[in-house]
Amino acid sequence: MSGLKNSPFGKRLRATHQDNEEDGPRRNRQRVNPIFYTATSSTTKDTTPESPITMREMYGDRFVPSRDAGDMRTSYHLMDESGPSTPSKSRIIPTESDALKEQANAIFTSILHTEVTPPSPRRPTSPQRPTTSSSATTTLPPSTPTRKRIFHYTSPATSANPSTPTRRLDTPTDEAYSMSPVRAESRQLLESPRRQLRSVCKTPYRVLDAPELADDFYLNLVDWSNTNVLGVGLGSCVYLWTAHNAAVSKLCDLAGSNDTVSSVSWVQKGTLLAIGTLSGRMHIYDANTLQLQRLYKNAHTQRIGALAWNSHILSSGSRDRMVHHRDVREPSQRPFKRCAGHRQEVCGLKWARDGGPLASGGNDNKVCIWDLRGSKRASVTGSSTSGSGSVEDAGGSGSGDAPLWKFHEHTAAVKALAWDPHVSGVLATGGGTQDKHIRFWNTFNGTMLSELDTGSQVCNLIWSLTSHELVSTHGFSSTTAQNQICIWKYPTLNMVASLTGHTHRVLYLAMSPDGETIVTGAGDETLRFWNAFPKKEGGEKRETRLDYGRLIR
Repeated sequence: MSGLKNSPFGKRLRATHQDNEEDGPRRNRQRVNPIFYTATSSTTKDTTPESPITMREMYGDRFVPSRDAGDMRTSYHLMDESGPSTPSKSRIIPTESDALKEQANAIFTSILHTEVTPPSPRRPTSPQRPTTSSSATTTLPPSTPTRKRIFHYTSPATSANPSTPTRRLDTPTDEAYSMSPVRAESRQLLESPRRQLRSVCKTPYRVLDAPELADDFYLNLVDWSNTNVLGVGLGSCVYLWTAHNAAVSKLCDLAGSNDTVSSVSWVQKGTLLAIGTLSGRMHIYDANTLQLQRLYKNAHTQRIGALAWNSHILSSGSRDRMVHHRDVREPSQRPFKRCAGHRQEVCGLKWARDGGPLASGGNDNKVCIWDLRGSKRASVTGSSTSGSGSVEDAGGSGSGDAPLWKFHEHTAAVKALAWDPHVSGVLATGGGTQDKHIRFWNTFNGTMLSELDTGSQVCNLIWSLTSHELVSTHGFSSTTAQNQICIWKYPTLNMVASLTGHTHRVLYLAMSPDGETIVTGAGDETLRFWNAFPKKEGGEKRETRLDYGRLIR
């Protein structure tokens, strides 16, 4: 027995007992099985005798999954998006042009998808439950695991390419010869030509002072003629600004009659300018001679906030809820047609370019489509199924004709109206502070094509003549972005540019006759000129024998 104590085995045994006595806390350590990597707890004294706690078994091995066994493409599409699915109240209109950023983000997303989720030549199949045969009624007992690695990581290259390396080396375009850090599909995407995006200048090239420019949503005080003359109503005066020489002249002053300008509108072709006032009077001036051509003293009983020309027909919308149509060639003071379709003030009027229907917007949140040619709708039944074409009887005084269509989708006053010059029958309308939407309508069948939530009050709309784009000006907003001029691409409704500079609501908008420049006016009493659109393509005309003007010497 003494020989066992003095033997090397006895010495090691005594040293082990001494270490356990000196290191008390080590008795509480979990014992780890070196084969299964499972931890078991030794019985120790409980710190709380009242509620003994039983230690659960803890598995110490870390599972490293194999990439070949998982569906990376499905996992990529299941990733959480950056933003919530429902629109947030704090969403704002972008303050910079999103075209380049969106294109770069789309390319990055495509390359990331190609690199992270490469196409796999074989997909793992779902585990199949073994079928129980009649002979094997009992299950086999579990076998004792060996010391080999239970969970192991397999290289995708080895499992995906079980063939010999000579097959890969015979292909000159194989990725083994590539010096690029990305795959061939990503290189092809990066090297492919991309659509050139036009850049819009974010600063106005000219700013003019406009003292006494009213900060009133229901007025229309700025318009640009086809002779390149800008008409602006400032207080009781109307001023003309000639674009080619920047000359300013006063057209009229209504201070003597104690009246104020509430709307101005140029005839499509010519030099006639119609002026509406707060007292309900309507003046027609010739801009060349600066002479009054016609005066309608009792055009309306209240202020005239909207005017629109259709050749020699002048339409006016007033706070008295009526729309009057007059032929300026006739000396009669009475309108030849009255339209009563709104229950509150008419604040927007716009004729279609081809002399088609007239669109009117009111403070009652309604949009009416009128056709003075007497055309009727194709079918009245079924139009209200889409919720965008219900029609009411106009009633009221005058002829009593009902509008061709009446749209009820807006939830605020509709002042912004614009007919698409590129697609016949398409009308864009914009709602006020409580609505903030731009809606597009097909006036042939009375349906809504699409809508866009701008996040702020829509004050004006105008279509580009050189490209299929739409300009909107904005005012009040529940977000930090407001008083912007936005350019939208149609029909994708992607933002091309966002222009800022006004410190008040951008209530007035007009476009130059060449379609390249827009002018905006706001309650900050400034007019700002922007180069918003490119020049029209195909400006040069081909020579022809039918052009007799070239034959005159």
